[in-house]
Amino acid sequence: MADLWHEERLYIDGDLVEAEGGATYENINPATEEVLAEITEATSSDVDTAVKAARKAYETVWSTLAGSERAKYLYRIARIMAERSREFAVLESLDNGKPIRESRDLDVPLVSQWFFYYAGWADKLQYAFPGKNPTPLGVAGQIIPWNFPLLMLAWKIAPALAAGNTVVLKPAEFTPLTALAFAEICREAGLPPGVVNIVTGDGRTGAALVEHPDVDKIAFTGSTDVGRLIRKATAGSGKKLSLELGGKSPFIVHEDADLDAAVEGVVDAIWFNQGQVCCAGSRLLV
Repeated sequence: MADLWHEERLYIDGDLVEAEGGATYENINPATEEVLAEITEATSSDVDTAVKAARKAYETVWSTLAGSERAKYLYRIARIMAERSREFAVLESLDNGKPIRESRDLDVPLVSQWFFYYAGWADKLQYAFPGKNPTPLGVAGQIIPWNFPLLMLAWKIAPALAAGNTVVLKPAEFTPLTALAFAEICREAGLPPGVVNIVTGDGRTGAALVEHPDVDKIAFTGSTDVGRLIRKATAGSGKKLSLELGGKSPFIVHEDADLDAAVEGVVDAIWFNQGQVCCAGSRLLV
């Protein structure tokens, strides 16, 4: 797996490629401050290459496949992820800093289950939307945060692929390692080149993806401030947009509540994943 995050490498069109600019930054283990890898900064030119690969794959391969055929690839990804779950759990904890119990018992099993679930949906979309003849959008640009790096990747990629779209994904600059390792699973599953592309970097890479004229949809999970910037950047462009942003989520305890259960719920609501959850219960109303 280690060869997948050498410096100056991105996952584009089914292969590891050198970045245009060659700039890199250190990826740090937050628990020990050990340098885990040198990660490349994808330029706007790299993003353009990735989007073109995704567009070609969409038009020539992926959107023309029957849903049952797309499902086969998703099933393969799910199965390989389940087989390599311990490996990915360790890598996720090293990169993100979360306890191994959470990555091993929650995040990675859910990733496998998510791909299994959407594999089942791939050939049933016409039944979910009767009379509407659902069609894929095209190229989806996806930007994810650092709190659930691998699980967030699955939440974004699996439904997009099931619906017939292709993907250019940018992981958070601080937690790119499981996304790059996921590229190996895509290759092992035989996913056609260009269906999934992964570009690493900071906000400048994300901005290049958001502003690219040949991206049909942007799916962003992150801060409210950045979400506002993306809304402004996409306004009038015709791009579809989905935003999952941070917020203050109230936890309400009524007078007749089971207090033991309420206290357990309050603690879990704000401290699960060290409080790094988009819907963490950060307000308590009693």
